[in-house]
Amino acid sequence: MKYLVMVQGSQADYEAQKGKASETSPAWTEQDVQAMFAHMGAINDDLAETGELVDAQGLVEPARTRHVSLGSDGKPVITDGPYGETKELLAGYWVLDCASLERVTEIAARVLQCPQPEGAPVYPIVIRPIGEDTGDV
Repeated sequence: MKYLVMVQGSQADYEAQKGKASETSPAWTEQDVQAMFAHMGAINDDLAETGELVDAQGLVEPARTRHVSLGSDGKPVITDGPYGETKELLAGYWVLDCASLERVTEIAARVLQCPQPEGAPVYPIVIRPIGEDTGDV
């Protein structure tokens, strides 16, 4: 079964990783960022070795996001980021092919162990089965 494993973040988090603190997140050092990349890289390497990794991507900051919606006249309305009304957005994801929900939950728990500075926000990891199977997961 395939699963989408999602991590969330905010524009403030991306700014913090560039060394700019906010009221919601302390500034990250270069060592903090490297520790995060090493942790995520190790997870990706392990998942590639077990054959469970289908795809994994980190996404660019919300300020570089574009929303396309329909206006009342039925025409597209394009809005560029950042979006003050949105607190968290998708920051990255994995598509995994795992034998069970329990296995993908173990992987999500490992993602949560990612090192980060004291006081940085911790977001839940979201797991969504990908629609191959309509039965119970």
